[in-house]
Amino acid sequence: YHDTGREKEYLPQVGQWNMMNKKVINGSTVRYWACINFSRSVQESTARGFCQQLVQMCQISGMEFSQDPVIPIYSARPDQVKKALNYVHSAAMDKLCGKELELLIAILPDNNGSLYGDLKRICETDLGLISQCCLTKHVFKINRQYLANVALKINVKMGGRNTVLLDALSWRIPLVSDIPTIIFGADVTHPESGEDSCPSIAAVVASQDWPEVTKYAGLVCAQPHREELIQDLFRSWKDPQRGVTYGGMIRELLLSFKKATGQKPLRIIFYRDGVSEGQFYQVLLYELDAIRKACASLEPSYQPPVTFVVVQKRHHTRLFANNHDDRNSTDKSGNILPGTVVDSKICHPSEFDFYLCSHAGIQGTSRPAHYHVLWDENNFTADEIQSLTNNLCYTYARCTRSVSVVPPAYYAHLAAYRARFYMEPDVVEISKLRGTRSKEGSVRALPALKEKVKNVMFYC
Repeated sequence: YHDTGREKEYLPQVGQWNMMNKKVINGSTVRYWACINFSRSVQESTARGFCQQLVQMCQISGMEFSQDPVIPIYSARPDQVKKALNYVHSAAMDKLCGKELELLIAILPDNNGSLYGDLKRICETDLGLISQCCLTKHVFKINRQYLANVALKINVKMGGRNTVLLDALSWRIPLVSDIPTIIFGADVTHPESGEDSCPSIAAVVASQDWPEVTKYAGLVCAQPHREELIQDLFRSWKDPQRGVTYGGMIRELLLSFKKATGQKPLRIIFYRDGVSEGQFYQVLLYELDAIRKACASLEPSYQPPVTFVVVQKRHHTRLFANNHDDRNSTDKSGNILPGTVVDSKICHPSEFDFYLCSHAGIQGTSRPAHYHVLWDENNFTADEIQSLTNNLCYTYARCTRSVSVVPPAYYAHLAAYRARFYMEPDVVEISKLRGTRSKEGSVRALPALKEKVKNVMFYC
């Protein structure tokens, strides 16, 4: 954490900690912000009081945050979301003489139907506005823990960093700290069963800082219905003017890493979520090839070593403490302690896989994540990849606890889920009415993300 907080370093106990006496390591600055209230039951004075408390919490957390909004809090009807957003955006621009609004706080009714998705779509694809939504119930009952969590989200959305691993700062992370390393996360979400025509959505995120590996940028794209292989990792096409042109998500993220750090990555670690065992090698062959081509398109001789790891949460393996009555071997909920790893007896006899329970259980039985290293040119030992994966689980930006899945895979999942809102509502409706399966190549592209939003849309 930042030097100005009372606690600069903290060793988490049983996978969780809090923000008491701590300040985010890189606090962002919010000069120009506004608030829209879509909730009929929230009076303007209540909304103002909530915003003041939130601003205060952001300042306590280590951010620079202007006390007052650019324009007075604007109340709007939920069915006029587009009109309201356009009004606030243009009114703020007029007031700021053409400068951009940096943050929009939106108060939503507790049951808001499609309002949340519409708001995010308009903000992120039309206006290029970063938004933070808060539900009415939290506005009425102001809870400091809730405000602290929202402050963490606002800080990363505005380009700050909440925490950094001590090992990263002291260059002690094996096979990451020694040479510039980029960590990717990738996931594909499919439409609900019964929807035969909606496209699947692929998302890829990649770390944008080194050696800290805590900041990520993300990209999303639509692809044919129920297609598991990510189609847009790399592509090339013939341009009439420029000849053969290269693109794709891997290439774009490698370029943004180089722009952010000043050097190109010399090692790639790729966490791939959502692949079933039957598709392991099909996905590996296709996506590893795309990674190689993307690297070669930057420079023919550029081939950094790749480690390709599949992450699975949907399995039926559960781990329990050997002695359930021994309170030292379980957490508060009676689950195994975070950081428990199992890589023998119940794993594959000849392949490189392990179960890791990286989170503290809250309710019910913890489900460990199953990591399967399908390809490893970096020659990780079992201990090195296990401790790297476990350490990364403590860098998730949206809460002060270790999470159950490695954050790049988690962010990719959130990004893919978020992109569902970007599909134009009329397109979804038409495809449902037709009930026909979309043909290969006829997938309608998602609207382009504004530059400001690419690095933050998966922080939600």
